[in-house]
Amino acid sequence: MTASVNDLQYVALAVPDLAAERTFFSNTWGLEEVAEVDGMVYLATAASPHPYVIRLRQDDEKKTDLIGFTANSSADVDALFAQVKASGAKIIAEPGPASGPGGGYAFRFFDPDGRAVEIIADTIPRAIRTVEEHEAIPLQISHVVLHSPQHGELERWYREVLGFRLTDWLGDFMVFLRCNPAHHRLAILPGPPALNHIAFDVASIDALMKGLGRMTKAGVHLQWGPGRHTAGNNTFSYYSTPNDNTVEYTSDLETVDEESWQPTVYKPGIEVMDQWGTGRIIPGNRPHAEMAPDKGLWQVPA
Repeated sequence: MTASVNDLQYVALAVPDLAAERTFFSNTWGLEEVAEVDGMVYLATAASPHPYVIRLRQDDEKKTDLIGFTANSSADVDALFAQVKASGAKIIAEPGPASGPGGGYAFRFFDPDGRAVEIIADTIPRAIRTVEEHEAIPLQISHVVLHSPQHGELERWYREVLGFRLTDWLGDFMVFLRCNPAHHRLAILPGPPALNHIAFDVASIDALMKGLGRMTKAGVHLQWGPGRHTAGNNTFSYYSTPNDNTVEYTSDLETVDEESWQPTVYKPGIEVMDQWGTGRIIPGNRPHAEMAPDKGLWQVPA
């Protein structure tokens, strides 16, 4: 039986303007700074036990350093390591003590596109609190969307090697993959190998709209939204961070019954990507920027 990851824990970003990105994620976006170690800033959500969901550091160029997924146990980490190694992937670090707040047991490797990935278990969970509706801040990290020049091959690799399950397709160009009952923790699109966006769950559509109001008052650029997707049925609003990373507030992401779910192939169209037709009604907003290969590919992260 294939061992499987069971959640998305974090994304680690390198940015030219660390101070601005740090201020955005903590003061505007609604994360909580939990540690700064060796020049790396760790931020968590108030309602998730994950030790951190974003890691930031200073660099001359914008890069994606790491994407971190969790496993149920150290035994699963070892089993996943064996699967990754057998796939021919390049190993960065064999299983051992993890760095960063929360500790844990982890290993690192490059996926077929050259992005660095960590699988981690046995971290010390953070104390969580109830997030009130009026706060309109992230509950947890929801999903990441990646571009790949071999998106079909990459989705098969994530299923066969890391145990992801197929949830849905949008035509033949966007695939949604899950590692727990959430509709997707990972989605993959064609294009140069790069990170498209990082999504964060908020409590409701009201929280999403309150967040939109707060972003607007703070002068944060709205890329797309508000709207509602079809695959996953989740609401969305996308923004640009000071270093031009794309982040999303999302709510109402569908929960999958693992025993009975049957994947759907949705016909691509504007009304499928944006059920309400509201995503472009606010003047001046624009879609995600054109993708270029990530500057962090095949680079061993700190």
